Amino acid sequence: MANKTASMKYQPKPHQGKARKEQLVAELSEKVQKSQAFVFVNYQGLTHLQLEAIKKTSKKLDADFVAVKNTLMLRALSEYNLSDEDKKNFEQPTATLFIYGDIVEPLKNLAKTAKELDLPKIKFGIIEKNPITAEQVLKLATLPPLPQLRAQLLGMMMSPIQGLHRALSWNMQTLVMTLNAIAQKKA
Repeated sequence: MANKTASMKYQPKPHQGKARKEQLVAELSEKVQKSQAFVFVNYQGLTHLQLEAIKKTSKKLDADFVAVKNTLMLRALSEYNLSDEDKKNFEQPTATLFIYGDIVEPLKNLAKTAKELDLPKIKFGIIEKNPITAEQVLKLATLPPLPQLRAQLLGMMMSPIQGLHRALSWNMQTLVMTLNAIAQKKA
């Protein structure tokens, strides 16, 4: 019996926490790949209900608000080669707003919440793989929504064409009226 026990080596069970962390990093990496932008905030001081409210409104705006350990988030962001200064922002509790669709609406919601509660504190963001400062994030939050920006751009593009059309049609109308006046004088 002693030989049988000696031949059986101790096989520790895989650590449940490690598997869970690997799963979380994989989920975060998927969110990073899917996102057009993400913003990092210090959520320290927010109550659980306030955090849940931010998560709920973010979901409606095609975004996710996630609070995980900083080390796990940094692993998920490994492809971004963050600067040392950006990595220092992960020393305090950090939540991430992953934005999948229109960037402006979730940022407006986050800025509104930050203004009302004086929390969360925006640290920095990444939009289309380019880091931006907290001030730039707040500036983006003041922009009109994407459909309105498109309409404004289209209006600006149409304006010269409409002006040319009016100018050409006015000249044509003037010519027709002049020819009619000459025809009436001769008649």
